[in-house]
Amino acid sequence: MSRKSRSALGVGVAVLAGVVVLATACRPGESEPVATSSTTSVATTTASSGGPTVQRVAVGATAVSANPSDGSLAKLETLAVKGRAPKTGYSREQFGQSWTDDVSVAGGHNGCDTRNDILRRDLMAISLRTGSNGCAVQTGTLNDPYTGKVISFVRGKTTSSAVQIDHIVALSDAWQKGAQQLSPVERRNLANDPRNLQAADGPANQQKSDGDAATWLPPNKSYRCAYVSRQIDVKVLYRLWVTQAEKDAMVRVLSGCGGLPVTTQMSDQSQTATRTATPAPTYTPPPSPTQPVYVAPAPAADDGGSTYYRNCSAVRAAGAAPIRAGEPGYRSGLDRDGDGVACE
Repeated sequence: MSRKSRSALGVGVAVLAGVVVLATACRPGESEPVATSSTTSVATTTASSGGPTVQRVAVGATAVSANPSDGSLAKLETLAVKGRAPKTGYSREQFGQSWTDDVSVAGGHNGCDTRNDILRRDLMAISLRTGSNGCAVQTGTLNDPYTGKVISFVRGKTTSSAVQIDHIVALSDAWQKGAQQLSPVERRNLANDPRNLQAADGPANQQKSDGDAATWLPPNKSYRCAYVSRQIDVKVLYRLWVTQAEKDAMVRVLSGCGGLPVTTQMSDQSQTATRTATPAPTYTPPPSPTQPVYVAPAPAADDGGSTYYRNCSAVRAAGAAPIRAGEPGYRSGLDRDGDGVACE
């Protein structure tokens, strides 16, 4: 962006919980901002007998280029346009165990389940549960990109569902647009890939359900370009297609914001001295539409009970239904008929 262009923007700076947020105004006639937020590393604390331990968790920064003719719009043109395939045969099980660490995408085999990876990545000022090897998030604050609200997260039976993990490309949508042809390993990666996951407001996530860009967009209009761009990245990476209505909606969003999102990442500044698990992964768009190389993962490990759902509605909203005994999130209170399968 030129100096002249920068001078046309109004820039406000706010500091919240150690995070610097740059908010920019729209140019005249534009419906959405031409620049989004830049986020610094976030300090987190964990309680221990020797006092709090400070950890830095890397958080992605989002910027916007000035040319809508390349980037996401160009990637969109590489996607096939077809009708939806039948939903026949779809189940959450087709995408592997919910939030498994047994994947070959970023964050795989780091000792933490995927849900907690994303909570650590997307929440600020987090505290971690003692004895969870630095994995389980107890509390934190989410600046929700979908609604623009600030949401307090507190792990508990009646509170955890306030923040849910959304699949940017819903698994049911993926199943109907090419995922049936993916291998089980690829589908498991898709369901746990940080590029396809976002901590979000629970009610907004439930409202979205398995919608695509033609049927649901974030209420927060300033995030729609980044949201649609991420959907395109995921569909290119996993060789999925779009419907004509979906493509038309994506073009409208990307054209309407005067540019297209380009997500960058920042490295960790430091790590907790007592933690052995690797940090939560950051979101980075794929560098090209080439097919990823997948490595056969090792057997999955139990997440130690760190996954909790308040009820079956929360399970379904997270795309985890049904849950079998021994899988993350399963408990007898969700299994009404006691057959070992909850939220059928």
